Amino acid sequence: MLPCSLTTKYDATDKMPHMVCKSLFSISLLAIAISSVHAASPTAGRYQSDSAAMVGTKMLTASEAAKLLPATVFFRGQSAPIQSRNSGGVQFAKDALLLVALVDTAGYSSSVQEKYQAYLITEASIDIAGHSLKPGAYGCGFVAGNTFVVMDIGGHDLFSAPAAKDATLRRPTPLQILPAPSGTGYRLYVGRDYVDFAQTSLERSNPTPLHP
Repeated sequence: MLPCSLTTKYDATDKMPHMVCKSLFSISLLAIAISSVHAASPTAGRYQSDSAAMVGTKMLTASEAAKLLPATVFFRGQSAPIQSRNSGGVQFAKDALLLVALVDTAGYSSSVQEKYQAYLITEASIDIAGHSLKPGAYGCGFVAGNTFVVMDIGGHDLFSAPAAKDATLRRPTPLQILPAPSGTGYRLYVGRDYVDFAQTSLERSNPTPLHP
């Protein structure tokens, strides 16, 4: 109901009652509009939260990874071209990337070729079978005995981790990254050989700083 009566009597020369009525009517409309906005706010906030929750990791295809990888990579004193068609990656939350690609190692000695099969670049700390790998560039590969080896760019072994063979993989390729069946982390495959990896937890990748 309007705050003033439409039947209010006043002298034709006196405009004050009419002006007061119009002002009160405008205030009523403003109050209704403000109430509607406040009523809609919880719903809008819920949709924004849902959208934010959808932002997470994303696997990169070979074509997507190839656009980010260099054409040649440096390892143990020389450069070699990557196989862009055999590459992949993961974009972790906050735009931290992991990229990996097979490398043409024809110019390396047989002892290096045995272990150096792929080039791995990561902007996030990752965990490979219990071994922590900090952001950086590395050489890696699968060797006999179901073992995955990670080396620094000088060719020095950093660690080896247990690997496995997936006999049930329906479409093995020279290199691919797939989600781990557990729903946590990923698997890096070279053929049917694979190793599990995941981004290191926030607590482990950002340790408490030392006090001066």
